[in-house]
Amino acid sequence: MRPETGVHRVQRIPATEKNGRVHTSTASVAILPLRKKVDVKINPADIEMEYSRSGGKGGQNVNKVETAVRLIHKPTGIDVRSTSERSQQANREHAMRILEAKLQQLEEEKEAKKYAGERKDQIGTADRSEKIRTYNFPQDRVTDHRIKKTWHNLPKIMEGGIEEIIKDLESGEMGNEE
Repeated sequence: MRPETGVHRVQRIPATEKNGRVHTSTASVAILPLRKKVDVKINPADIEMEYSRSGGKGGQNVNKVETAVRLIHKPTGIDVRSTSERSQQANREHAMRILEAKLQQLEEEKEAKKYAGERKDQIGTADRSEKIRTYNFPQDRVTDHRIKKTWHNLPKIMEGGIEEIIKDLESGEMGNEE
């Protein structure tokens, strides 16, 4: 489906149009690979742990026992602190889950940026002048502007009968571009 990437122009006369004018609109198509879920692996050597007293409500326990945990991920500089649990072990596990979630989000944002750039390259400005194909309903035709070829029977094409178009694209000049 890679050849379908680009701007598709649609020309039609809507049922609500009283004067019979042709309305033109566009649809941008981008073909992107499925994104894999990013698994974040945290190297224990990349984490610096600090322990301190929690402070606040809870009587003498919070003032004399170091239950608060602070984790610092050295490569990214992300800092996480947990004081919500009563034991140091529970706070460490809680802080680790928070750190993993933050690193996961960071990786997902990086991936999204990469895909956004690829999508932008495929679509361009999505302007009508960048069209690759026109679907003209009043004239019952489809025109591919890259290989300069026209097909008729638009209802069949819209229902998925695009084998002829794909065959012509494969045998046409599209093969030279890739």
